[in-house]
Amino acid sequence: MRPYPDIDPIAFSLGPISIHWYGLAYLAAFAFAWWYGGLRAARPDSPFSKQDVADLIFYGALGAILGGRVGYVLFYGFERLLADPLYLFAFREGGMSFHGGMIGVILAVWWFGRRTGKGLFDVTDFVAPLVPIGLGFGRLGNFANAELPGRVTDVSWALVYPGDVVARHPSALYQAFTEGLVLFAIMVFVAHRPRPAGAVSGAFLLAYGSLRFVTEFFREPDAHLGFVALDWMSMGQVLSLPMILGGAGLLAYAVKRGERRRA
Repeated sequence: MRPYPDIDPIAFSLGPISIHWYGLAYLAAFAFAWWYGGLRAARPDSPFSKQDVADLIFYGALGAILGGRVGYVLFYGFERLLADPLYLFAFREGGMSFHGGMIGVILAVWWFGRRTGKGLFDVTDFVAPLVPIGLGFGRLGNFANAELPGRVTDVSWALVYPGDVVARHPSALYQAFTEGLVLFAIMVFVAHRPRPAGAVSGAFLLAYGSLRFVTEFFREPDAHLGFVALDWMSMGQVLSLPMILGGAGLLAYAVKRGERRRA
């Protein structure tokens, strides 16, 4: 068994202001999205400008943060919300949900598309490849905070989390790799080839949902929730199922529609 790395959650301080690794992870996520979005916008066939990318990052950041918090409270802390409605605004206690953040981003880019006259799938297909690396940074932030402990195991790379006495999977690192690098590779493969509108969005939903469903087997369910379905499914897996089904359906619909247009 190896002890969990002694990582100070605070990266550095500027007087009374403390900068946390998790906050830097968010900044890195948005910085990468802005940089990579600019590269994609510079392509001759892109309908997006660099100003569009800057606007998308702004809308997406608001959607991710607000949706992530609301989603976490609804999915993982609903009983506490009923007892204390102000818990929704307890940002200092932490708690963000990817699935809630995704819904927030979808609503944000829908609003952006409505304002600019762009179709929803045109926007989501452009945005989807910008997301995975940011997700990977977020999981590294979880690791720095010793959050999201894995399930008990005896593998040689298992870690003993602070305050624990058993070795666990470093599940945040598994998810950083799959949700970050693996998902990004899939998105690049799909996005940089001729494809019908909606195909990239469908591939993102299907791939993320599938990868998240698998890696949840190595992550300890939230202590206050436990397994929420069939005595073995975590909340993360339950929330990933609609993504898998919806992504597969959207991908099939996009491909079929594209074939009809070519016929």
